[in-house]
Amino acid sequence: MANIPVGLQMFTLREETEKDFVKTLEKVAQLGYQGVEFAGYGDLSAKELKNILDQLGLKAASSHVPIDQLESNLSEVIAYQQTIGSKHVVCPFLFPDRRTEADYKQLVKSLNQIGETCKKEGLTFSYHNHDFELETLSDGRSALQTLLEDTNPEWVKAEFDIYWLTRAGENPLEWIKRYPNRTPLVHLKDMTTDDERFFAELGTGGVDLKSVTDYGEAAGVEWWIVEQDQSRRSPLESIEISINYLKQQHIL
Repeated sequence: MANIPVGLQMFTLREETEKDFVKTLEKVAQLGYQGVEFAGYGDLSAKELKNILDQLGLKAASSHVPIDQLESNLSEVIAYQQTIGSKHVVCPFLFPDRRTEADYKQLVKSLNQIGETCKKEGLTFSYHNHDFELETLSDGRSALQTLLEDTNPEWVKAEFDIYWLTRAGENPLEWIKRYPNRTPLVHLKDMTTDDERFFAELGTGGVDLKSVTDYGEAAGVEWWIVEQDQSRRSPLESIEISINYLKQQHIL
């Protein structure tokens, strides 16, 4: 477990980065995170960002890039990743207008094309789930199963979000085991145990984090990514609670 580094999905600190992108990265590094997963780059050039990361001792774990950019501007996306030292590109979200069964079938082709190109350039391409992909399609499979089983496993990987899987009534560990060596990135997130099932700091909710982190090495996980979509307290306080939990569990 200790060999798998821990990064932070910067979407968690989106309000902070809007005010001061570099200062926010500094705070992430000070808390002990080893890397970051980007969701935007603060209008910095790739070289500028790489210099800042090097100064702070942070790694570019991966980048969330909207599907429209991946489909229309992939060469520039890849070039940026290569410059900042990121090995992973992730499709983070599908808007509602791309969630029909026909859309998912078309998306399989698109993900394969993106993933094949990324692999040729030395990058790994993954799909990040929410809970809507767990809806059942006409063949009895979920949309998420379709996206993973109908794409080439060498080109398209998964970044399982254990909060959204749990919220959909699924067991995250079972999903990780179902797709061996296909989960280089995993979103570690917790969920409150009340009826709201709100986003929670790691170790304060009811998600079975330990079963996932114990299996990380066997699954070939390369990065644990901490994310908290929303917080009841300061997001900086939330990510400090989460990293302290990982330290207590000897995961970091």
